[in-house]
Amino acid sequence: MNKIQVLLAAAICGAIFSGTASAVAQDAQSGYGSVVRVEGEASYSLGDDNWHPLVAGKALPAGAAIRTGHNGVVDVVLGKDLDLPQSVWRPSSIAFAPDAKVAGMASFKPSSEQNVIRLTPDTTLAIDKLTVTDTGADTVSDTELNLKKGKIFASVKKLTGASQYLIKLPSGIAGVRGTKFSISADGSTEVFESTGGGLVLSLIKTDSSTFTCVVAPGQFFNPASGQQPLSISPEVLKMLERLFCALPTFYQQVHFCHHDDSTYCYISPLHSVGNEHGGD
Repeated sequence: MNKIQVLLAAAICGAIFSGTASAVAQDAQSGYGSVVRVEGEASYSLGDDNWHPLVAGKALPAGAAIRTGHNGVVDVVLGKDLDLPQSVWRPSSIAFAPDAKVAGMASFKPSSEQNVIRLTPDTTLAIDKLTVTDTGADTVSDTELNLKKGKIFASVKKLTGASQYLIKLPSGIAGVRGTKFSISADGSTEVFESTGGGLVLSLIKTDSSTFTCVVAPGQFFNPASGQQPLSISPEVLKMLERLFCALPTFYQQVHFCHHDDSTYCYISPLHSVGNEHGGD
């Protein structure tokens, strides 16, 4: 993390996590980004800038990066290794990569207690840091993502006080907890709902000054406008509701919807959690 991002991260942690962090005696364990769904063109790198085809079932460590093509969509669960009995595997689907052979995943159901991100087409995202510590009383996680290009949707569970979840951007950084949102590399942000107050965003402007704001539930922020966050339209809120409803499901098919020059991608669920949802 460069010096500017360190300063921004300190400001964000102070704004959204003040008075909650505490030291933990236990050693942090390395977490993984478990790829649970891949559509279209997608590849990954282990930090050496050598890119390999990506399939569902791959567990990526900190230092890895994911890149989607013009039609690529990737869903990733961040945290501990997946509980494999939850998953349905297709052993005939093998990832062509030098580090390991990976059985393709036919289906997986993320739970509401998992941190899930969705990479949209033409997106590059690196997992800079991902650790999990079991303290006995709770679980402390430290997540740092680097959104270099494109746009992601993310569902971040309610985190413990000492946990943090940061997303680095080319010109800033964002911090969240207990929030469902989207964010683009330029800082464009939409917050659907949150139990943690929303998303704290800090950007370096062209004149080198810093702009920091809180994007609350039901709001969006457009850095090009230079304005404070505004209310999301009912139409866009409905699209976000459908997308985040589809995340904790078994997956079947991706659909794309263009709205106000933004691309939303969501899933027609095959089986939902608790309720049945029809295909789109």
